[in-house]
Amino acid sequence: MVGGFIGSLFALPSIAYLISPVFDGRQDDAWIDLGHLDGYPVRVPSLLEFTRTRVYGWERTAVSHAVFVVRLDAASVRVFSSICTHLGCHVNWHPDVQHYNSPCHDGHFDVMGGNVSGPPPRPLDEFATRLEGGNLLVQLPPFKRAS
Repeated sequence: MVGGFIGSLFALPSIAYLISPVFDGRQDDAWIDLGHLDGYPVRVPSLLEFTRTRVYGWERTAVSHAVFVVRLDAASVRVFSSICTHLGCHVNWHPDVQHYNSPCHDGHFDVMGGNVSGPPPRPLDEFATRLEGGNLLVQLPPFKRAS
């Protein structure tokens, strides 16, 4: 009886330590600093790539993101996903036609991510943004915009 009690005194904290990551809340939304707003030209989409590393207990994941930052004026900005809403290909900005283009099925989006032509069913996904001390922050994950 006493041996079982002493054993449980050592076992319970060990078990709690081993299973505690399971009960930690996973936070899917995060604010990512993309640098000072002055580093982005006005009305010209700028491609920015970053990697977000998250640790869940013993699991470590790194997810790469690519976004297009469109600075509208001195204090406003919009940030769009670089992923086509049709089949998930990466879009590229083509300044000669002023469109984002998806090379997979020739989908086109305007500078504000709206559908222009091709099979994409809706505009590019957009990130919520905020400015803090002149720095641009985006919130993950992006939100889906309706047609």
